[in-house]
Formats: sequence, C-alpha cells, structure tokens
Amino acid sequence: MAGKAGKPTRPIKPRVETDDFENGQFDSTLADDGSGAQKSAYSQQIAQRRKARRAALQALYEIDTTTHKPGPVLEARQATAKLEQEGLTFLRWLISGVVAHREDMDLLIGRYAPEWPVDQLAVIDRNILRMSIFELLNPDSDAPAKVVVNEAVELAKIFGSDSSPRFVNGVLGTALKEIAATP
Repeated sequence: MAGKAGKPTRPIKPRVETDDFENGQFDSTLADDGSGAQKSAYSQQIAQRRKARRAALQALYEIDTTTHKPGPVLEARQATAKLEQEGLTFLRWLISGVVAHREDMDLLIGRYAPEWPVDQLAVIDRNILRMSIFELLNPDSDAPAKVVVNEAVELAKIFGSDSSPRFVNGVLGTALKEIAATP
C-alpha cells in the first residue's frame, strides 16, 4: 500500500466471506471476563477489537488535530484503553498502519467520495474512513468486510454528526464495490 499513486501497490483481492464457526477458526470455549459472566473467546475478541477501534479513532483524531506525535499518543491510549494483549496488538496495528499509509488512504477516500475534498471532511469522518479503508485493503486483516463497515458506521453514530453514519456507509459501500470488481 506504499506509494503515492491512487491505487495501492498490492493487488486488491475480494475476501471470501465464510462461516468461520463451521471451519473451526474460532475457539468457542468459555472464558471468565472478570465480571463473573462467561464469554466465549470469540466474543472476547470481538469486544477487544471494538474497544481497540474506538481507542484508535480517538488517537487518530488527536494526531490529526494537534501536533502530538503518534508514539506518545499511542502510549497514552494503551494506558487508558483497558485492553488485553490481543486488543493492544490490534490497536497498535491499526494506528501504525493508518499513520504510515495516510496519504494512500486519503487518495482512496478522494476517489470513493470525489465530491468531498478529504481536507474538508469532518475530522471524525475522515479518520473513520482512513481506519476502515486501511482494514479493508490490508492483506493482514482478518475481519470480514461487513464487520469493518458495521463497526465504522457504529463509530460514526457515536462520535460523528447526524449525517456521519450515512456518509461513512456510502463511501465504504463504494469502496467495497470497487474492491469486489477488482480481479
């Protein structure tokens, strides 16, 4: 995904959506979450990633609106996010990926939402889109595309304006159509 061209340098391959439970990919054994309730390992993974995405958005917002360096911002988020190791790893991966490929993400946002100059987008919307597009296009990502879009829309509902969820969903829908059309 490095480079300054409009397209990532790695080919974009659509993901095959599968029922991961049937394939035995997720551990369904129960684990204690500390509250006395039992949760499956899969449920814990989902919860950790949701928290990590939220913390990543907050960190990216701070990085985008201040002169703070990504390293100290990430350290501060790690200290306050109350994430387990898997969640912390995902948080670091997401923030470092978006920061490293910010220009590429902005070019793609500009392509998927041509009527909206990226620098004029609401900071929240812009960073939700950066995170989501990074996660959708990264070959190391294992989250289904539908999950990534749904999580982005949920973040837009929480942190964005009234029109943010619809806007984020529309831009990511356009991105998914292009990804699916890419051989």
